[in-house]
Amino acid sequence: MTLRPSALYAPALAVAGLLSLTGSAARVPETWTLAGMAALLPLLALVARWSPVRSGSLAGTLGVAAVTLWPVPLVWEDGSWLEIGGAAAFWALPAFGAVAAGGYLRRQAGRVRQAVLDARRDQQLELARDLHDFVAHDVSAIVVQAQAARFVAAQDPGQAVRALERIEASGLSALASMDRTVHALREAAGGPTAPVPGLAELPELVERFEGGELDADPAAVGELSREADATAYRVAVEALTNVRRHAPGAAAVRVAVRRAGAGIEISVADSGARRGPGGLLGRRRRGGTGLAGLRARVEASGGTLRAGAGTDGGWRVSAVFPAVGRPTG
Repeated sequence: MTLRPSALYAPALAVAGLLSLTGSAARVPETWTLAGMAALLPLLALVARWSPVRSGSLAGTLGVAAVTLWPVPLVWEDGSWLEIGGAAAFWALPAFGAVAAGGYLRRQAGRVRQAVLDARRDQQLELARDLHDFVAHDVSAIVVQAQAARFVAAQDPGQAVRALERIEASGLSALASMDRTVHALREAAGGPTAPVPGLAELPELVERFEGGELDADPAAVGELSREADATAYRVAVEALTNVRRHAPGAAAVRVAVRRAGAGIEISVADSGARRGPGGLLGRRRRGGTGLAGLRARVEASGGTLRAGAGTDGGWRVSAVFPAVGRPTG
């Protein structure tokens, strides 16, 4: 077991304080007493900064008393009570000043430590939300395809086989999402980094979504910042997941990325829910971060989010992000 130097500060101050008080009472030469003060004041600051509260309080009390009372024996015989009090008060100032300096450094270090803990907790919550939202999208796809396969297996085995293929693709995507989360955790610990999913993965995402249609302007996609690109992909994932949860029978879902004025818009619009095998999914409870969390993420990237009923009776989610520049060519 390694003994930290900071563990010795409080005992050293207590011993030095007792020796100083004893020396002052015994009328040792002033030179020795002043040398003791030169050691006591730094020890007071070190104890206030590093020592545990209980042991530091006891040692600090002895240290402050030693610094404050050392001149009292010198003026006790010939001085008045006012002179004695003035001498003690004069030397109390550097004693309490050393304690205050150490306490201030201790408080600042505590604030830094708490800020680091808060940042780690926020990062852990962010990773948990990412894992939940991405995996929830793929798991909801697995549930829908499994329900569809169960209903069509007897009448059309070929459709059931295709549903199983889509289930396999969604399962692999869920595993990839978990792998990205593990890589992100390693990155936080100083390990190798992993790419953050962005709109480059959007065609694959829409292709796995039955009834999904993609209309993306590559030039518009290229004008998004890296942060906005990743957030736009999150908008698509969350919106498609919500379609599966709340409108599983939608005949068509249109995903578009295009210029909108001075910005770039990504929109996801469904044609409205219809009764069908996927309707069983509607009994699932609400999950994910929801529109409030998605709006906060979009606004943090400098964009705006809108969600509401579409013109065809379905639901439409759109986010507009600032463009970072025109492509060259």
